[in-house]
Amino acid sequence: MRARRTVALALTGLLAAAALAACSSGDGQSGSSGNNGSGTAATVLNIGMPNGPQTENHNPFLGSSSGASLGYRWMIFEPLVMINGIKPTEPGKPWLATEWKWDANYTKLSLTIRDGVKFSDGQPMTADDVAYSFQIRKDNEGLNSDAIPYGTITASGNKVDLTFTRSQFTNQNKILTVFVIPKHQWSTIKDPSQDTLKSPIGTGPYTVKSFTPQTTTLTLRDSYWQDLPKVKELRYTSYNDNNAQTTALANGASEWSFVFVPNVKAVFQDKDPKNHKLWFPANLGIHGLWINTTRKPFDNPALRRAMNLVINRDDIFQQGEAGYFYPKVESMTGIPTPAGESFIAAEYKDLKHKVDVEAAKKELTDAGFKLEGDVLKDPTGKPVTITLTDPAGWSDYITDLEIIKDNLSTIGIKATVDKANQDAWFKNIDEGNFDAAMHWTNGGATPYDIYQNIMDGKILKPVGKGGVSGNYGRFNSPEATKALDQYANAADDAARTTALNTLQKIMVEQMPIIPTSASNVGGLYSTKNWVGWPDEQNQYGPAQPTQQNALQIILNLKPAGTQ
Repeated sequence: MRARRTVALALTGLLAAAALAACSSGDGQSGSSGNNGSGTAATVLNIGMPNGPQTENHNPFLGSSSGASLGYRWMIFEPLVMINGIKPTEPGKPWLATEWKWDANYTKLSLTIRDGVKFSDGQPMTADDVAYSFQIRKDNEGLNSDAIPYGTITASGNKVDLTFTRSQFTNQNKILTVFVIPKHQWSTIKDPSQDTLKSPIGTGPYTVKSFTPQTTTLTLRDSYWQDLPKVKELRYTSYNDNNAQTTALANGASEWSFVFVPNVKAVFQDKDPKNHKLWFPANLGIHGLWINTTRKPFDNPALRRAMNLVINRDDIFQQGEAGYFYPKVESMTGIPTPAGESFIAAEYKDLKHKVDVEAAKKELTDAGFKLEGDVLKDPTGKPVTITLTDPAGWSDYITDLEIIKDNLSTIGIKATVDKANQDAWFKNIDEGNFDAAMHWTNGGATPYDIYQNIMDGKILKPVGKGGVSGNYGRFNSPEATKALDQYANAADDAARTTALNTLQKIMVEQMPIIPTSASNVGGLYSTKNWVGWPDEQNQYGPAQPTQQNALQIILNLKPAGTQ
């Protein structure tokens, strides 16, 4: 999954005030036809997300589409290479491409396209379709969300060759996981970045059977280039909120979801201890308290370092994140472990976050701050106050902010928690009109994506100007921008290591954001009807149903009792 949290994904942080005994008629709860306990093998898998009523749109490029919101786009559209989202440095699994090779400086990619693959309308997939799948991204800025600098794109026989105007070392997984679309359909679409797609054609094993605002049903097609999955029908239900989704998981109406569940053991696991499972592995993305570094006195790194030293990540994990959702970040570099352990510089291997109020007070005193009673005053004599803000419905973040508020009081900072309107919050974050907020970063195959999202001067915009794609804290560091460029364009691993070590030093010494938690690509699921899910012992892919690896999971599932 991409780490950027969309509005749809952000809904997974919601928690209504009261638990529902059962889903109301507006929740779109689907039944479990074909999944009964009578000994008949299961044929249907019920998947849910708490994203509210959907509008039919199967356009796989649009993050706001029903296909993206519920995750079923990955059952229809397949990637060239399947990358394990929790082990992004491992070699990818050949998918629609059987081989791929980069040149030494990652400015050219040669792909060998799999023979014998057909689209769901029966037409063969060819190298021309693959080339077109890249060309349409090059020609439409709205489809090129990662701003890949495409050069030439050519197809010949079963080969596709691509060039790029600069090194794509940092984007190689994003390029290899591009999904393939049929040229004969998409060349007739006027605006692929905006148009609604009602009849999707892909190489995946499923096609759309029916759609309602509550439930989208996919059915297995007759032929597919791999062995047909055992799941004959996928029912994606969009529940009105977290409570409705949680209730459906607890009573078995929903068998797979990504949702935040407070008190998850009692509410979900204990309802069926044998079959109700969850697995939330970390990936290389983080969550943390983003500081608006343009506002005094928070433009002072010493103040940010002191704040970092009093924040209790154990409390945030156990209380705010219910002890499972977002694992705590332990390294002072902000790099999640164990996923990013190999990237941490030797000098920071043992530098872990820990609460140290006295060390925080010394940081402040040395920088000219004064603690008078229980009030911290900045070097000008003004009391230090801060407003911590997140949307009212994002209950985990709001709890995190309440914990941080109490933590900051130990060094005399008066904090208030603003439970904001979601739309107003997004606008304020976008334009830099805030003191501090819990927010997420991008993620990727290396920590580069984390640091680029936090520190890159190329995406820095002045306060008041929106349309930002990161650096929400308006952190201005030419040294960081230079190191990011050096990493992205390095000729060898040694140069990349040097650049990454510089970025870690900036993170530790200047603390542009205060990292608290690692992103996850997890899920809750039931083994009552289906087995073969990924877990700690079998980490073949993330457990999140909206990730590209969800297709890999579906292909791995078997009816319970048949193994």
